[in-house]
Amino acid sequence: MRRLPIRPFAVLAATGALLLTGCGTETAPGDREASAATGRTVRAHEVMQLTKVHEETGMTLLEGPVFGEDGGLYVVDVTAPAGEPKVLRVDVGRKTSRTFHTDGRGSYTSAQFSPYDGRLYLTDYSHGEVVSLAPDGSDPLTFFSGEVDGSRMNPDDIAFDRDGNLYVSDSRGLSEGKAQGRVVRIDRDGGNAVVLAKNLAATNGVSFDVDYRGLWISELTENRISYLRLDEKGGVASRHTAVRVNGGIAQTDSIAVDADGNLYQALHGRPAMAVYSQNGERLATVGIPAGAEGLESATNVAITPGGTKAYMTVSGPAGGYLYTFDALAEGIRQSNGG
Repeated sequence: MRRLPIRPFAVLAATGALLLTGCGTETAPGDREASAATGRTVRAHEVMQLTKVHEETGMTLLEGPVFGEDGGLYVVDVTAPAGEPKVLRVDVGRKTSRTFHTDGRGSYTSAQFSPYDGRLYLTDYSHGEVVSLAPDGSDPLTFFSGEVDGSRMNPDDIAFDRDGNLYVSDSRGLSEGKAQGRVVRIDRDGGNAVVLAKNLAATNGVSFDVDYRGLWISELTENRISYLRLDEKGGVASRHTAVRVNGGIAQTDSIAVDADGNLYQALHGRPAMAVYSQNGERLATVGIPAGAEGLESATNVAITPGGTKAYMTVSGPAGGYLYTFDALAEGIRQSNGG
C-alpha cells in the first residue's frame, strides 16, 4: 500500500509502444522515444468507480485486490472512516459492489486469503495488527498484535507461503523518513513472529517468486525492488537490490508476480504500473488513458487466477476506481492479493 497523502497510511500507509492483445496494437507517436526504456505500453480501461473521497478523512485509497473462491474481487479502502465500507466485494462482471466488512477503527492496507484456513487476512497499518475474517465476512478476529523484536509494526502487505505462514512488509520508520522498515514472518497460528530483514526503506510490497525460493520486496522511499533468498527454514539466506525503478515523482508501492515470474510494480504518485522480468528487464508500462483526470496512484493489482485479465486499483481526488488490462501471463497466488 502507500502513503499518507495519498500514503503515512501505507504510505500512509504504499510505469513506448505496442499494446498487448485485447488492448489494441497502435503505436502512439509520443510513446516511441520512451519505448526502449519502458517496454510496451499497455492501456488499462476503466471498469467502475468504487469509492468517493471521504469527507471525514479527505481522501480515498483503494488497495489489496484479491479474488475469493466465490469469484468475487475483494478490495480494501485504506482511509474509509468508521461505519463506511472498509472491505468491498466487487462483481466485476456485473460491475456492482457491496460492503463486505466495516468497523470503527481499522486502516486496512492489504487483503489476502490464507491457503491454510481459507480466511481473509487484513493488515491494519495504523494499529499494528493483522486481523482475519471468515470467507463470508463474519467472525472478525485479531490474528496478531503487539511488538516484534521490541517494536510495533506498521504492517502493509502480506505474502503467504505454501503452509500458510505470513510474511509481512513492515513500513516502520516511514513517517520519520528513516530506514527502519522490516520484513516479519508470523507463524500461521500467530504464535511466533520474527524479523527476517531490517533497515529497509519503508518496506511496502512483498511477494514470493514463482517457486517460493525467495521474496520480492519494494522499498517505497528508495524506489527499488530487493530480493530476499530464503533458506530451508524460511529464514533469509541472502539479500540484494534487484531492480532500481525510475519512477520520477512516483514511488514503489505494492508488487505482484505472474506465472512467468514477471513483476508488476505499482506506482504511488502515478496511475501506472511498471512490469519487469525476473532478470530486471523493463517489459511494459501499464497506464490509464491520458484523459482520466484526478487519479494519482495505482496501488496494487490482482490477475485472475488461471487467466490473464488483471484488475488494478487506482485512486486520487476523483475517487477510487478499478481498471482492467491484459497481463503478460496468467495469474497465480502471488498475483492475487497482498
